[in-house]
Amino acid sequence: MDYRNDAKLFKALSDENRLQILAQLNNEEKCACVLLEKLAISQPTLSHHMRILAEARLVECRKEGKWMYYSLRRGAGKEMAGLLAAYLAGRDDGYT
Repeated sequence: MDYRNDAKLFKALSDENRLQILAQLNNEEKCACVLLEKLAISQPTLSHHMRILAEARLVECRKEGKWMYYSLRRGAGKEMAGLLAAYLAGRDDGYT
C-alpha cells in the first residue's frame, strides 16, 4: 500500500464541500458555472477543491473556451471501495 497517496485520497473525501461536489457530478460532466451556482461558493474556493479532487484522481478536468468542465474519473469509485476494503480487512498487500 502507498500510505502517502492513500492519505491524499481519504483527505480529499474529508471535506463537506468536496463531498457535495462529487454528489453533484453524479456520473455527469458539469461546467464550473453550474457547480458554483449549486454550491454557493466562490470561484477560487471551487478551484481549490477541484485541485485536491484531481490530485486524488477522483475527478477529471477539461477546458472549453473560458470554462472548466469536471467529471468523475471512470473507475475511481471502484478503486476507492477496494482501497477501503483492504484497510478494513487489515491487508497490507494492496487492494482487490
